[in-house]
Amino acid sequence: MAGKTQEALVTDQFGPQAKAYVTSAVHAGGADLDQIETLVRGHGDARVLDLGCGGGHVSYRAAPHVREVVAYDLSPEMLAAVSATAAERGLANITTQAGAAEALPFPAASFDLVLSRYTAHHWHDFAQGIREARRVLKPGGRAVFIDAVTPGGALLDTFLQAIELLRDPSHVRNYTRKEWEQALRAAGFRPGEVTLRRLPLDFASWVKRMRTPEIHVQAIRSLQGRMSSEVVAHFDIQPDGSFTLDTMTIEAEPA
Repeated sequence: MAGKTQEALVTDQFGPQAKAYVTSAVHAGGADLDQIETLVRGHGDARVLDLGCGGGHVSYRAAPHVREVVAYDLSPEMLAAVSATAAERGLANITTQAGAAEALPFPAASFDLVLSRYTAHHWHDFAQGIREARRVLKPGGRAVFIDAVTPGGALLDTFLQAIELLRDPSHVRNYTRKEWEQALRAAGFRPGEVTLRRLPLDFASWVKRMRTPEIHVQAIRSLQGRMSSEVVAHFDIQPDGSFTLDTMTIEAEPA
């Protein structure tokens, strides 16, 4: 049976849910966004790339403090929602452009800041996406990557990747902190400050946001109910299926 490309899977999954991601409480707030806003303050002349912008929440936080934000994503529907929301909020310095992380349509050294939040686990080629982020960053610039991470260890990792894929077929992989740091160094970054956080997720809204088929919802719930106490404890799996993810914010500069 012929399948879709990874890029088509991503746009099919996220396009119809663009408005849901703009309004999602999980995506619209958080200490990680506060950290980004603190970082961009004082960079009034900066040009910023919001790489894999999704619902645009990084763009909305950064725009009041910088000269220009380019919100970049695979999904035209997502970008349309970002443009509409930016207009509603009076953020005229946000522009949008469509494309893949692995082939950025920008010249080298185009941006003072590259910001990326909850997108890298969808990239078809993680290492290439990181290399492209490095290519378009100016000397002396800074990048910030935020994503869910796997805690490592085969047992916890297998469970996490399984439920992520059942929920969303466009999921590729959650990486460990070590894998992130290795990829950044290989791309010419110098990894800097790391902030680890825990993100509680409401199960019902988590699957609804991705329009997860009921058969897959039941498969996830079945896995949750059959896992070892170590898995249940680490992910803090609740009776209704709600659980907690590990996330990481990592800053990086050109080496």
